[in-house]
Amino acid sequence: MDFTLTPEINDMCRRIRSFVDEHLLPLESDPTIYDEYESIRKELLDALRIKAKAAGIWALSMPKERGGAGYNTVGMAACYEEMNRALFGPAVFNAAAPDDGNMFVLNRLGNDRQKEKWLQPIIDGDVSSSIVMTEPAPGAGSDPAGMMKTTAEKVGDKWIINGRKWYITGAAVASHFILLARTSTDPRRELTTFLYHKDQPGWRIVRRLGIMGPEEHGGHCEIEFDGLEIPDEDRLLDVGRGMKVVQTRLGTARLTHCMRWLGMAKRAMEISSEYVADREAFGIKLADRESVQLLQGDVAMAIHIGRLMVMNAAWKLDQGEFAQSEVSAAKIQVADTLHLAVDTAIQLCGARGYSKDTVLEWMYRYARQAKLVDGASEVHKMILARGFQKQGIDYWSWN
Repeated sequence: MDFTLTPEINDMCRRIRSFVDEHLLPLESDPTIYDEYESIRKELLDALRIKAKAAGIWALSMPKERGGAGYNTVGMAACYEEMNRALFGPAVFNAAAPDDGNMFVLNRLGNDRQKEKWLQPIIDGDVSSSIVMTEPAPGAGSDPAGMMKTTAEKVGDKWIINGRKWYITGAAVASHFILLARTSTDPRRELTTFLYHKDQPGWRIVRRLGIMGPEEHGGHCEIEFDGLEIPDEDRLLDVGRGMKVVQTRLGTARLTHCMRWLGMAKRAMEISSEYVADREAFGIKLADRESVQLLQGDVAMAIHIGRLMVMNAAWKLDQGEFAQSEVSAAKIQVADTLHLAVDTAIQLCGARGYSKDTVLEWMYRYARQAKLVDGASEVHKMILARGFQKQGIDYWSWN
């Protein structure tokens, strides 16, 4: 692959960095910008989004005719990394999960009517969205096709939904939902995807789960369906094609997580590098100590490896490949890299890093989820092993 970015994307990266430096990073040390869930206050986010739109940095993955920039996956990789040098950068630029992945799949698979009704308001920033897939045990988790308990039954021209979901990101504030439910016992065509609005009756939020780290807007919720009626026209793709929707969404969504995490990992090292450059102990700057340089070198190398793996997977997706192994490998590597970078940065900053005087402790709690969300690292390692078992030595073919 060619690692040369287009002049347009290079310019956009510079613009994003400038916006982040000027408008976002100075805010993070102000405790009044955070809500009770340690996310940015909604009214402040809305104000920053207006500035981002005016600057032309908005929904970069969406088509230009719908208000985006039309970037491919490689362009997204470069830009999303720059966005997440700030804790809330992706949300400001309308490139945060779950909206980003939901926009991607609706744009890719929705019909014209569905795009206008369900996609465009998310692109415009008028509503937020959520994908409703994961269930409490013994329901669907890493194996949605085999374990899905929530059902959709066809009655006339409507589908009746019953079941329970949990850890549904953003559900408390979302207006548009993408729902996966079982419609058949056919092992190849058992799941179907539907679209519904928050104001439709027949469902409720049971509770908002408390989690270890800071939360996205809308948190992570447990949801119950008790006769939710969805018109057949709000079914996404054909009956039984639910896994097609999942595969289309998650391949790119997993990689966009990695893009953003690399930006956060780089920021963690920026913070610690500034500290060790100034801090002296026993008559020498910390930055001049070999032990510190070894720690920094390990993280610098890990971030570099992660960037190469993300760009390789992005390039393959742009060539029309599934890139399943490449995405899984990147997901494992970058999840580990984010944790390593933040942990190392805290170690280098000492007590200051562990305190709330920096955002490192926020990052540390946030980073732990990286090895779990969108497939646990162990599941992705199984995917890599199966690829190798099937292809043998050709698993590493350049073509």
